[in-house]
Amino acid sequence: MKLIRCLFLMVACAVAPGLRAAERPHLVIFISDDHTRLDSTVYGSRDVRTPHMDRVAAAGLTFDRAFVASPSCAPSRAALLTGLMPARNGAEANHSKPRAELKKLPAYLQELGYEVVSFGKVSHYRHTADYGFDHGANDTFHDAEAIPAALKWLRERKGGRPLCLFVGTNWPHVPWPLTGEGYKPGDVMVPPGHVDTPVTREARARYYAAVARMDQDLGAVYDAANAVLGTNLVFLATADHGAQWPMSKWSCYDAGIRTPLLAVWPGKIRPGQRTDAMVSWVDILPTLVELGGGKPAAELDGRSFAAVLTEPARAHRDRIFTTHSSDGQMNIYPIRSVRTADFKYIRNLHPEFYYSTHVDLAQPVDGALYYASWREAGKTDPAAAAIVARYHVRPAEELYDLRNDPHEQKNLAADPAHAARLAALRAELDAWMRAQGDEGKVYGKPRLLTDPERDKPPAKAAAKKKK
Repeated sequence: MKLIRCLFLMVACAVAPGLRAAERPHLVIFISDDHTRLDSTVYGSRDVRTPHMDRVAAAGLTFDRAFVASPSCAPSRAALLTGLMPARNGAEANHSKPRAELKKLPAYLQELGYEVVSFGKVSHYRHTADYGFDHGANDTFHDAEAIPAALKWLRERKGGRPLCLFVGTNWPHVPWPLTGEGYKPGDVMVPPGHVDTPVTREARARYYAAVARMDQDLGAVYDAANAVLGTNLVFLATADHGAQWPMSKWSCYDAGIRTPLLAVWPGKIRPGQRTDAMVSWVDILPTLVELGGGKPAAELDGRSFAAVLTEPARAHRDRIFTTHSSDGQMNIYPIRSVRTADFKYIRNLHPEFYYSTHVDLAQPVDGALYYASWREAGKTDPAAAAIVARYHVRPAEELYDLRNDPHEQKNLAADPAHAARLAALRAELDAWMRAQGDEGKVYGKPRLLTDPERDKPPAKAAAKKKK
């Protein structure tokens, strides 16, 4: 009898360590899709308006150094939902899933008594059922009903269990709106390292319209969560990686991996705070577990940043590791990186490969013809030609001084003054890849620099071979 009682107490402590169900905060996580951090007013943008993000930031804590695990959709989201980096969870290539036997985020929170629900693009498209949510819906491509369905479900929800609700909008993922919806091409700012053409400006205006739609979705979810769930609520807003622009999505530059992250917790997080603590998306799972009263599993790659929420001056990580492998036949280009507060080391595992993505291969649907205008400009403008060349042809190693070169325009890998730093970061990345079991696997058949068909979309290249 005593043994049975001891076992019961052990289970009870594992499931409910210190928090009664009524004390556990509700958890609402809003995820935007393909949203570059700098394209938000809270992160300094002067030409795109995100008033709802500003409202959320004013109510809580803004993370200035938050990063995703991978700059493409499925690996990024799998890392979030497993707390493990891509090589350890098995979802390295885009559109892939983590290994079925792995414990996923819903199971961790369900053990703590939570109802765990997903609406919209939270995992990758149609992967929701594989993660074990109590309820999941509207996870198809650009499902226009996802946000309204989430709001309706939340307002009609019954039951006393604490809730963990994930809501994913498809904005600002392509296809962008057909017009700028109030944003004018002449008023937009073209980022460093992009070619300033009229078509680029038109595309950016349309992208800003998509960002504005995302911001509206965020505001609607934030208001509904507060109205229904009250003040015992932790609200997080973040994005899976950067937008579908060159040197952003599918790359390990900050435009691809540095993400917005906002946190609100009435009575716990003081309004209007900012933090320089470096956090990764793999840290979100253990953070939610700790907030729910549990103890994060030691075998996870993620580490809880719950303490940072109430003490923004606290440090968290001193290194961020990021991996990218591929996205179908559009992008087969494995990249690894390690980032400190001030420097970034990028390793392009196969510099003999020709870098390509949907940006240059899926015209005109995804790129609105803007990249073709870059190539055209490069015929007469050496600066434009250099930007196009840098996009497609990359060295084996890159090193950037992020404090003095935040847009990563000057590669210092060959600079003798930085040889020691380069060697140290190279060794760190080597050790980390070994520890992860990361073999740098190539998924698919790459395009080579020597391939005369390298600029042709996959279907066109295949059709030509059949003739």
